[in-house]
Amino acid sequence: MYQIIKQILRTGIKTETPPQPDDALRVEIQNLQEQILRHVGGALAIRCVDAGSCNGCELEIHALNNAYYNIEGLGIHFVASPRHADMLLVTGPVSRHMQVALKRTYDATPEPKLVVAIGDCGCDGGIFGESYASCGKVSNVIPVDVAIPGCPPTPTALLQGILTAITGSTKAENT
Repeated sequence: MYQIIKQILRTGIKTETPPQPDDALRVEIQNLQEQILRHVGGALAIRCVDAGSCNGCELEIHALNNAYYNIEGLGIHFVASPRHADMLLVTGPVSRHMQVALKRTYDATPEPKLVVAIGDCGCDGGIFGESYASCGKVSNVIPVDVAIPGCPPTPTALLQGILTAITGSTKAENT
């Protein structure tokens, strides 16, 4: 034990510097919550659908729930059922096996609904494209409101895409 303590004292603290605040993540909370209330009448409920991805995008989606991004603090939460959802986040190229399931999930989501395609695979089919096993991009199967490119997109890009979908739909409703 003495040897370990001696080594710790000799080495000192070896950590990286903490990240600086990111102004891109700063949103007017009051304005955002008003827009969410205008669109869905309460908190925004999101249902994630993995249509055949490598799970890279899902890892970034899970990062939205950590303390740094704190998407729950904005009044946005994830739900297990499309019947409770206002928005679908779809990742990956749509495999042929998931085509019917994705259509059923879309049909089960109540109006007004938003669809966000995530990642290069969801936006344009990625490296998989269209083949005997893949339908390609999400918009080949269901209508898409916002596409967030990247392999995988950062949590900041995901948050910006979700907010774009919300603000775009409220502007369309107000006109």
